[in-house]
Amino acid sequence: MSSARDQVNRLLALVPYLQSHEEVRLDDAAAAFGVTPAQIVRDLQVLWFCGLPGLGPGDMIDVDMDAFEDEGDGVIRLSNADYLSRPLRLGSTEASALIVALRAMREGSPESSRDAIDRALAKLEDATADGAPEASASAVVEVPPHVLATAPTAAMLEEAVRGGHAVRLTYFVPSRDETTERVVDPLAVLVAEGHTYLDAWCHLAEARRLFRLDRVSAAEVLEEPAARHHVPSRDLSDGLFEPGPDDVVATVRLAAPARWVAEYYPVESSRELADHGLEVTLRVGDPQWLVRLVLRLAPHAAVVSPSELAERVAAAAGATLERYRS
Repeated sequence: MSSARDQVNRLLALVPYLQSHEEVRLDDAAAAFGVTPAQIVRDLQVLWFCGLPGLGPGDMIDVDMDAFEDEGDGVIRLSNADYLSRPLRLGSTEASALIVALRAMREGSPESSRDAIDRALAKLEDATADGAPEASASAVVEVPPHVLATAPTAAMLEEAVRGGHAVRLTYFVPSRDETTERVVDPLAVLVAEGHTYLDAWCHLAEARRLFRLDRVSAAEVLEEPAARHHVPSRDLSDGLFEPGPDDVVATVRLAAPARWVAEYYPVESSRELADHGLEVTLRVGDPQWLVRLVLRLAPHAAVVSPSELAERVAAAAGATLERYRS
């Protein structure tokens, strides 16, 4: 499931994208933004309640809900949102930070992404070559929407990598729903699956970790030098998930309100259920993490296999209920 920040960034890019086409198939829009069709539908349901002050019938963005809900048609038609099609303006500092971030992205991106990044760089560099105080954000329409929000952080971290300095991060961990502070030794700034990441050695975990930059709320480059770690370069061309030899393969049944799990966490396979639910198979490095997740989702999730893990969930639920009774 997308975070609120992810969704806002996507909505700001989605409206100009839809307005540049008379109509767009739902599947094509989902593919263009790297999300599921269900997520695009949720985005459109939010857009339907957006508009100019006054919030009258002529002020709201108009989405033809019947068109994309019709299985035989499945297209998106949007109108009354011309004010959002005007290109944003970047200040010179923002444009410079974006150029630095794009150059860093290019180094860690697969070949399939480099053409788009090169075109965006060329447009930005042309726009700022004459010292213009502002550059149009329309020059970067081919760059994923998250880049604008994370560009200053990416540029700072790329400088820390080059300078060999440690970094202090304030980082949100979605699997534990908590914000942590940690010191890391940065290794590289990478791009994969539409997001920018810091590959770093984490002092808190005492292991190598990937940090998604849109989950970094604060970053500070420290005076202390980063320790040297003799680790191979990370290749994200085959995806982010790296299975471990001790991972548990679990099957979880998700009711409709919990389907978002399949979009938020990496799953190996999924199967639609008759009640609009979903059965997913995923690899779990820490079984206790899955126990906590299923308890948090209750009563909309249940572990199907392995039986030992299902029993752990039942035992944890029983212990929790007993605490309430006592």
